[in-house]
Amino acid sequence: MKVTPTRIPEVLIIEPTVFVDARGAFFESWNQARLDQAVGQPVRFVQDNHSVSAQGVLRGLHLQVVQPQGKLVRVVRGRVFDVAVDLRRDSPHLGRWVGVELSAQNHRQLWIPPGFAHGFLVLSEEAECLYKTTDYYAPQGERTLAWNDPTVGIDWPLQGLGDPRLSPKDEQGLAWDDCPRLG
Repeated sequence: MKVTPTRIPEVLIIEPTVFVDARGAFFESWNQARLDQAVGQPVRFVQDNHSVSAQGVLRGLHLQVVQPQGKLVRVVRGRVFDVAVDLRRDSPHLGRWVGVELSAQNHRQLWIPPGFAHGFLVLSEEAECLYKTTDYYAPQGERTLAWNDPTVGIDWPLQGLGDPRLSPKDEQGLAWDDCPRLG
């Protein structure tokens, strides 16, 4: 397993070792001990989520002010541009974002610790994302940071996709100045 810190060092790109032969491929998609070692502390997952989305769908940027979630995100079909925005109140990286292409072909995963907003844009015709979370979904504490907030300034790869397809909730995302800080 290869672990690469991003420009926000706590957000990690995790690439499993993939064994390929004439029969196909095999890799370990998650190993508790290795993830704990990579993150530098024990990580406990309580929920798995699975989403299927069409090309041009943008989900996010979601956060929870109650029960903030760490996430281990991977794509099992298609390609997405996956984004984490640092909302940790005392972080030297507050307001910065990281974007990584995750795909079924590159097998990359993104570790996003609690305290971040998360979202993704589907680049392929369709994509399936699986992600583990460190806390349960808490709808009463869910918030959305506007995907296109100019203060955050995410450089979404929208060329050729047109305007992103958003849920009504995501269309009402909060401006950076109105978004809660976590931690």
